[in-house]
This record gives sequence, structure tokens and C-alpha cells, in this order.
Amino acid sequence: MTLNYLDFDYSEDDEGTGTFDAMASVAEHHWGRLQGEVIRVLNWCMEQFPEGPAPVEEGGNWQYDLQGTQEVSTPLTLHFDPAAGTVERHSATPGTPRLTLTLSLSGSPQFCEAFRSAFGQE
Repeated sequence: MTLNYLDFDYSEDDEGTGTFDAMASVAEHHWGRLQGEVIRVLNWCMEQFPEGPAPVEEGGNWQYDLQGTQEVSTPLTLHFDPAAGTVERHSATPGTPRLTLTLSLSGSPQFCEAFRSAFGQE
């Protein structure tokens, strides 16, 4: 399955538990497509490893953490006043919001191998 928004980095601890971490930041008009990828990934996890999600340290095959923020960037006009020794700041019109999410998947070696194969992760 091809992913266009989620690009996972992989790490592994000393006990063999692997973690795939992804972060994506999109404008509102791309949210539906990003949300679709997250749903597709989590549905795959549930279908292939239905006993999860459950913490690996408690005998589960996989677990996930999904978080998000909405950020609005407001440009600033800055002016250095050498006489006063200050920097004056004026806010411009706020930009459009960006939606950022992080998805972390942790799992057993079997889960990680299957995930790599299904989503082309190396």
C-alpha cells in the first residue's frame, strides 16, 4: 500500500520491540486524504493483528499513539530602533491553519515485519 503523507522512521529497542514514527503537516484541504491514510494504516493493523492494540510489554503484538495539533502562523513585521535599543513588532494577518499529526506504532518483530512488507517500509 502506498502512503503519500505518512513517512515512517523505524527504531528498535534492546528487546526487539520496533517503533514506526510518522509526522505529517497539511493544510485543511488535505486533511481528508491524510485522515484516510491514518485510517487505512490502523485498519490494516486491526485486521492483521486483531488481538491489539495492547502494550507489547503486556503481551500484545502492537499498540499506537495518535496525536495532533492545529497551528496558525502569524507573520511579524520587525523593525530595529537603534535609538531606543529595541525591536518593534507588528503582527500581520494570521495565515491559514495547518493540521499536524503524529502516529507512532510499536510492535513485536512479527508485527514489524508484516508492516514493512505491507507499507514498503525499510
